[in-house]
Amino acid sequence: MTTPHANDAGSPAAQLRDGWNRSITNLRISVTDRCNFRCVYCIPEENIEWLPRGQLASLEELARIARIAVGLGVRRLRLTGGEPLLRKNLPSLVAELAALPGLDDIALTTNGTELPRLARDLADAGLERVNVSLDSLDRATFAKLAQRDLLPDVLAGIEAAVNAGLTPLSINCVVIRGTNDHEVVTFARFARERGFEVRFIEFMPLEHGQRWGEHALVPGRELRERIEAVFPLLPSPDQDPHAPSRDWVFADGAPGVMGFIDSVTAPFCDGCTRIRLTADGKLRTCLFSLNEHDLLGPIRAGASDEAVAKLLCAAVSTKELKHHITDGLFVKPQRTMSQIGG
Repeated sequence: MTTPHANDAGSPAAQLRDGWNRSITNLRISVTDRCNFRCVYCIPEENIEWLPRGQLASLEELARIARIAVGLGVRRLRLTGGEPLLRKNLPSLVAELAALPGLDDIALTTNGTELPRLARDLADAGLERVNVSLDSLDRATFAKLAQRDLLPDVLAGIEAAVNAGLTPLSINCVVIRGTNDHEVVTFARFARERGFEVRFIEFMPLEHGQRWGEHALVPGRELRERIEAVFPLLPSPDQDPHAPSRDWVFADGAPGVMGFIDSVTAPFCDGCTRIRLTADGKLRTCLFSLNEHDLLGPIRAGASDEAVAKLLCAAVSTKELKHHITDGLFVKPQRTMSQIGG
């Protein structure tokens, strides 16, 4: 393995470039670890230890970190959770982020249940797009996965987002064999009817139990083959080479996009441009990182913007080359998906 070079974290003008010469342009910000779902691949159903309020970064602290990151070359922000719409006064944070000079895109990932209440305010604040997590279009299967019978609420949230102009709207679907993989063509039909992008996400080893394994993993290529047997696909002409999703469009010209995030079977680490900030102000350079870099502690101790920028650059210089899920070297992170930020 090649030895990474050091990032020039000491320079005020240093951009966020990691030790493998990847430019970091995407920051995912978790605004809360709390959620009103208990999805089996994400969060424990009971005995949950939520972060104490005092350990959560304030909206002002999150905005400050984002501003510094944008000054270092970050161009895309995504707000996540937990369920981000449970965070009080979220539209005010969106408005502050949307006004940052140099920012190209601000989006949000949500389970959708609070969108009827907040979609219009978020759009007015400057939010551009939403990804709605929706693992099943069947009410019983949905309740089994989310451990909450709230499918009608999610569908109402999708309608609210569309009506507020938060489009193009994307649907995120985590696929687990024997649970919801039989719905892949149903989701394809849904995408065609509504013009949505449906992104199938391979089940990853970040759940709280022992559900993950090859028996539960459905490779994205298998899902694509199932769809193509009914609706032929073509590679999307608008594919972003740095996006985690490999996108396909319908060969007959119907609206909608089929995306495949094959994190396990076809990792996209070489082109990764993302870092993550947890709700308690820890920077993670990879979803599967075993190390975290504290930004909130130094900020509360009085660190200047320049000092925080140096911390960001130093952390990014340690970004992992890849995860090790398939090579026998993988070690499961201590935090679950809801704690890391989806």
